[in-house]
Amino acid sequence: MIAPTRQHIFPQTIEPLTGVRFFLAVGVVFFHYQLFWVLPVEAAPLLNRARLGVDIFFILSGFILTHVYLTGDRPPSYWRFISARFARVYPAHFIILMGVLALILGANLVGVQIDHANFSTFDFVTSLFLVHAWFPTQHMANWNGPSWSLSAEWFVYLYFPVFAWIGLRWRERPLWLIGLAFGLFAGFDVAYQALFGSILTEAQENLGILLVVPEFIYGIGLYFLGQKINLNRLQASIFALGMTLLLLTAMHFHTDDRLVVAIAGPFMLSLGLLAKSGQRSFLSHKWMQFGGEASFALYLVHMPILMVWRNVIQKWFELEKTYRMGLPEVAILLTLTLIAAGLIHIWLEQPSRLWLRGLFRQKPAPMKLPDTAPLGDSKG
Repeated sequence: MIAPTRQHIFPQTIEPLTGVRFFLAVGVVFFHYQLFWVLPVEAAPLLNRARLGVDIFFILSGFILTHVYLTGDRPPSYWRFISARFARVYPAHFIILMGVLALILGANLVGVQIDHANFSTFDFVTSLFLVHAWFPTQHMANWNGPSWSLSAEWFVYLYFPVFAWIGLRWRERPLWLIGLAFGLFAGFDVAYQALFGSILTEAQENLGILLVVPEFIYGIGLYFLGQKINLNRLQASIFALGMTLLLLTAMHFHTDDRLVVAIAGPFMLSLGLLAKSGQRSFLSHKWMQFGGEASFALYLVHMPILMVWRNVIQKWFELEKTYRMGLPEVAILLTLTLIAAGLIHIWLEQPSRLWLRGLFRQKPAPMKLPDTAPLGDSKG
């Protein structure tokens, strides 16, 4: 017999889910690096699929925001939620976007030729307001390509009352939430293929909001499902190890993207249950926790650094634009990028977040939801 949800709460800080964020971000970094290094694509099939780490981030976001905001009888005030999310995500985005703008404006001064057609004013404005993944497009916005996922997340944040109502309404029926997520994903996938000729996991900036919606709901459903499951430390360890191996194997052997996304859900759940069982792992180490916290800065800054690095090396050594990076060069570039991300996180991201939260702090107003009671009771 399944005990009431309240008896199966997760710990306040789900450390494995923080630690794994570092590896997901590094995976995306290596995915972009392998487009420019000397090894052939088939030499690292796992890294070639690491771009799906963004999909896992979307699932994780639904899971964690449910943990932070939807475990009580009522959701938080909308102002409390949206101001906290803005303070969390916008400072790093704004700082790095302004840095890219400065680089583009100053490129000609140091003799670096920039194709300004790839850095249009329109793309800058849509990136600034985080709406560049909301509309159909025929090209990637080059101001900072990875920020498309932040734009998609921002859409979810703005409409969080809708997701909160769905989650609280079906919290005692998490399989319904997961079924809804799968149904929406399948429907959006069929429509996306009909409109653009590619599967939904390739949406990215081109209507990327269609990708984040079902994956975010998937994370909500997985959280409420996890509240109904109790595993001991051994069971949780076996589950987490098994799901990790399954996910990595699926990525390595070029399993369909959509199946990889489906497998990513139980993988994230297994890490949550690992924390719930009290079993600690290397993901709980203080350096993994710091890496997870700084992963957002790493994710946003790695492409501008890559762009600058390649332009400088190309000019310095008089190479072709198509030159391929050797592995020692990749190691140096990664080291510099990790250091830059850590410094941005400590010196810019954290202080600006605290400042904005203090600025926005005021008496919260209740979030307005449809007049219906949730089916059950129950860090961002």
